[in-house]
Amino acid sequence: MRARLLRILHTLANLTHPRTFRQPAPRATTTLQSMPSIPFLGALFGTSASANKMTSYPDQRSPDEWRAVLSREQFRILREKGTEAPGSGEYDKHNPSTGVYACAACHTPLYKATHKFSSGCGWPAYFDSIPGAVVRHEDRTLGMARTEIVCANCGGHLGHVFKGEGFATPTNERHCVNSVSLTFSPEEVKEGKGAENGDDAAGKGESKV
Repeated sequence: MRARLLRILHTLANLTHPRTFRQPAPRATTTLQSMPSIPFLGALFGTSASANKMTSYPDQRSPDEWRAVLSREQFRILREKGTEAPGSGEYDKHNPSTGVYACAACHTPLYKATHKFSSGCGWPAYFDSIPGAVVRHEDRTLGMARTEIVCANCGGHLGHVFKGEGFATPTNERHCVNSVSLTFSPEEVKEGKGAENGDDAAGKGESKV
């Protein structure tokens, strides 16, 4: 009987004195941080918004139609925006006193011989174009902001234009153009008159997009 009473008293003592529970140590938390953005890579692999614009050109031939009339190298540069090696072009050191350089794709007159100057850059250089013959686009590929120039009649890639380089020209601009994008005729073409497919492109002033 006494032993039973002691067991009851021991049980009551445990109930009236709550146990102290040891709180587990808080776990260390790791905050995941996003990797910093790298603007150069975004610019290198991205395409500028202006370059993505669907610009409508008078000559709307399909890629297959262009392949049928252009050489592989002409298609790569004019339609795929490629670049010829510096110093390799037919018109790099071509300096006639008269004549007209036209688009190699659609034959629209682009530059006069009097627009051409020697820049030493390795590509044909022009300080101006025939009014309305060239359209400008912002180009943010290669991690820099540049200005692409294309034929206003067919959208064929010509090259890029650079400003403020200090050349002794009336505009202080250099149209850096691929020779492959051009053809040359020694005959002068009257301003305001385009080639067969380029009548709408001339005489309107250079466009900027």
